[in-house]
Amino acid sequence: MDELDEQIVRLLQTDARLSNRELARRIGVAPSTCLERVRSLTRRGVIRGYHADIDLPALNRGVQALVSVRLRTPNRAAIDGVKGDVSRMPEVMGLFVVAGEDDLVLHVAVPDLDHLHAFLVERLAPRPEIGGFRTSVIFQHSRRNVLESFDASA
Repeated sequence: MDELDEQIVRLLQTDARLSNRELARRIGVAPSTCLERVRSLTRRGVIRGYHADIDLPALNRGVQALVSVRLRTPNRAAIDGVKGDVSRMPEVMGLFVVAGEDDLVLHVAVPDLDHLHAFLVERLAPRPEIGGFRTSVIFQHSRRNVLESFDASA
């Protein structure tokens, strides 16, 4: 990625709804050049999609938690099976396969603590491949919406 690609990525992370014409104007290139760069970034997998940032409480998901899951036997089949099933559960917003004491970390969002408790004891605990889990309720969450590439030579 060169400097022009990085400018495009930075601007689209800030506002993915920018028109090609406006994007080209902001970086100082012709619209055709900008369009070809965006298409190239998409083909190369740098740009994987465009998403709306949704307010979770507006969707009745005001309680978020991170659930660290330990499997009884953390082999590939067990990880893939749990990962596939759990990632389809409506409460789960994200799933991470991790190294260390735990095998998976789930990011869940539910209406309230009663729903979180029900998710844990009715959906996770009965699974025979799950050896245990720890739950951390999220009080506040922030994230960086604009990421820049690291210089590989640094």
